[in-house]
Amino acid sequence: MRYKIMAIIGLALLLMGFSQPKPDEEVTIIVELKEMDVSTFKKQVESRLPRLEVVAEYDTIFNGVAVKGTPGELEKMVRVHEGIQQYPVLTYETQFEPLANQSAVSLTTDIIRPDTGYTGRGVKVGVIDTGIDYNHPDLKVNYQGGFDVVDFDDDPMETMEEGATIHGTHVAGVIGADGDMKGVAPDAELYAYRALGPGGMGTSVQVIAAIEEAVEDGMDVINLSLGNDVNGPDWPTTKAVDKAIELGTTVVVAAGNAGPSPWTVGSPATSPDAITVGAASLPAEHPIIKIPGEKREVPVLLLHGSKPWTFNKKMPLFDGSDENFFGVTGKIVLMRRGETPFAEKAQAAYQRGAEAVIIINNSDDPLYGSMEGLDLPIPVAAVTKEQGDWLIEKGVQEDQWLETISKKASHGIAPFSSRGPVTASWSVKPDILAPGVNVISTVPGGYQALQGTSMAAPHITGAAALIKEAHPDWSPHDIKQSIMSSADLLLKGDGTFLPTEQGSGYVDTDEALDPEVLLSPGALNFGRVEETFFRKKITVTVKNQGEDERTFRVQQPKQKVGLNWRVPPSFTLAPGEKAEMPFEVQMNRSFIKEGVHQGYLQIQSDTKDYHLPYLFMIETANYEKVSGLELFKDWQSDSDLSYRFHLTEEADRVTIDLYRAGTLLHQGQLVKIDDPKEGLNEGEINLNMDEEYYGPYVAVVTVEINEEKYNFSFPVHL
Repeated sequence: MRYKIMAIIGLALLLMGFSQPKPDEEVTIIVELKEMDVSTFKKQVESRLPRLEVVAEYDTIFNGVAVKGTPGELEKMVRVHEGIQQYPVLTYETQFEPLANQSAVSLTTDIIRPDTGYTGRGVKVGVIDTGIDYNHPDLKVNYQGGFDVVDFDDDPMETMEEGATIHGTHVAGVIGADGDMKGVAPDAELYAYRALGPGGMGTSVQVIAAIEEAVEDGMDVINLSLGNDVNGPDWPTTKAVDKAIELGTTVVVAAGNAGPSPWTVGSPATSPDAITVGAASLPAEHPIIKIPGEKREVPVLLLHGSKPWTFNKKMPLFDGSDENFFGVTGKIVLMRRGETPFAEKAQAAYQRGAEAVIIINNSDDPLYGSMEGLDLPIPVAAVTKEQGDWLIEKGVQEDQWLETISKKASHGIAPFSSRGPVTASWSVKPDILAPGVNVISTVPGGYQALQGTSMAAPHITGAAALIKEAHPDWSPHDIKQSIMSSADLLLKGDGTFLPTEQGSGYVDTDEALDPEVLLSPGALNFGRVEETFFRKKITVTVKNQGEDERTFRVQQPKQKVGLNWRVPPSFTLAPGEKAEMPFEVQMNRSFIKEGVHQGYLQIQSDTKDYHLPYLFMIETANYEKVSGLELFKDWQSDSDLSYRFHLTEEADRVTIDLYRAGTLLHQGQLVKIDDPKEGLNEGEINLNMDEEYYGPYVAVVTVEINEEKYNFSFPVHL
């Protein structure tokens, strides 16, 4: 919980290559207390080191404090007190990607709202991100407050100056914008928790502290459109998410943008109880404009609030750059961006008889504008400066008419969307898909299209807010199972996308609000098969939420040599009744090829078919054995460096060698660990290095398992 509000710099910034504080400059670090309660530690600090100040106490998600003081005083604290550990400082980033090339077919996607009377009213949604521009006209009504754990104050505004950010405002708009643009849950109460600072960068200390603040403030749903590359379920941020869910908060996490390779879902999206969201691209026909006889095609980028571009015949062009609109009747008017608002320009052209307006930007960047509530009966689009100059040259000056064609984009999975499974738990992730390609939403000063799993996650957060309004007594588990049970599988040309690509499928919010059937768990994770004869049973609870009796039949999976499935026989459930049904897999590993085996078990009912993803793994080397390597100065010991890394399984040996970046000259072996444990490994290194050797290096981690060696490299700066 919060006690005092003061401007601070987190410990993580000191360890990430940012400028070091001056000896007399006060900074703040967040530390975990391993063997001491917060109140006892605070009293000891106040009595032994009165120059230090405990500015925040944490006791919900983790046991720790934020302490302010000079570097010298803070070093005294960590030397004097045993059981202190600063949290890992792995960098977290926003999960969005550069926009697709603007010549691509798939352009922009509006927010997908279900056809429902629910609006998220009364539901508290916390956005843990880069902050929110709470002055945006589409957000200021629903913005209710929050906290900033980067600057440690109660003003979680987006970074507006050096390192300016837009991400949190975009995410918040998808969830709960209520103005010219409508979010998924336009009446939800929005709270911002700024954990990512300038440039959209932050650390686990800030993320964990933000989760603590959000849970303490009573959030019903939390959105985390951020992550790292640690593919494991036991990283501290993942554990913090698990704890938040245990305390009753639904947590939605972006899967990450490291796809399309498998094993790329990163913490905290690896949390087994969080709703992990991948990014889908929607099926749509997009208008394209071109000049007859020219090969070039220009995508139509409509301004927010515009009528659709539906021309099916060639249209004459008019250069309205000087805003002289005489003679524009029946024509498409090109006009350059200037001081006059877009809506005013378009209205003037419409009043003179224009059929459409194209605004030419003053740069070669896409222009995402708004009609500012003006309901014109003609479409208004935007093009870049270079595209506009070309249209004037080839269309107006050469007296050519503009032609509109249509191109179709299929419903699929964005290539950047991270895939599962999760190492160590060997489980299916993501859980669900939502729109994540070129999604238009709020940003400081207007609107913009962004893409990434960062854009997909808030769609699910908004859906969770609607479900919470519809079912206020539902737990995070209930909300997750409703979303997964009602999802629709995405198909591709040669069959169905894999569970580790789409989880339960594409979200169907309308059905999730009033599901007829709930399946729990939402996926059958049989884990890693190590013994020759393997047998495992998972019990699935099937609940009939509908008003009619319902009969279920489980389709027997195709039998294979060495693999046998035992599934329940047909069963009938009365309204409100539930049953626990066993699903068992038996196999002789000798007959099964190595790798990840996954698919869907189909449960047929009287009115609809349901599906359960399943996964088991026979020994494979396709996943990274180690991730998240950190080398940093440890404030609580006299050693030069401390290390941390995540190991996906037990190994015979791990070594870390250091190579100079650029020349790759070997500088020596830092660490040799025999029989390292699975999960988080950490320790200290006595490295006596002169300043002349400081700089960038490559750390090569070698993992030895059953006489096989696997090498992984990480850039580090010492």
